[in-house]
Amino acid sequence: MAGLYFEQFEIGQVFQHDIRRTVTETDNLMFCALTHNPAAIHLDAEYSKGTEFGQPLVNSVFTLGLMVGVSVGDTTLGTTVGNLGWDEVRFPKPVFVGDTLRIETSVQEKRESRSRPHNGIVVFQHRAYNQRGELVGSCSRTALMFRLPASGTNDTDTLETT
Repeated sequence: MAGLYFEQFEIGQVFQHDIRRTVTETDNLMFCALTHNPAAIHLDAEYSKGTEFGQPLVNSVFTLGLMVGVSVGDTTLGTTVGNLGWDEVRFPKPVFVGDTLRIETSVQEKRESRSRPHNGIVVFQHRAYNQRGELVGSCSRTALMFRLPASGTNDTDTLETT
């Protein structure tokens, strides 16, 4: 499994995710279309010239999804039951078409689930940075994680002797 199980996470553990992503106009256009968000600030270059940014902003929900999505392969791929919530979602700087984002994740908390003894709860802090090293997004994500599978038979038990 690419992801880690509950027991494999340590508070303070940091993941510098290898995947980086340059955001394209198509990303922003398609995401706005898929989510039915027609806001001029995301789609209308002429309108955006009159804003303080002078150009369209990338939809912040795309930034949130990318920030969490990039983290999955290193953290929760195949080992999560599901997300329990996202908190403290922040976008301190705008993202523009052409920005290249890198993502960092740290483990903030972990605890056993009281209601699901075969699972544990891990709280991740995700951060997205642009190519200038500016923080452009952050969030806290709480995930319900699988525990390590119970060990079956020991491999040496299955060896035949002659």
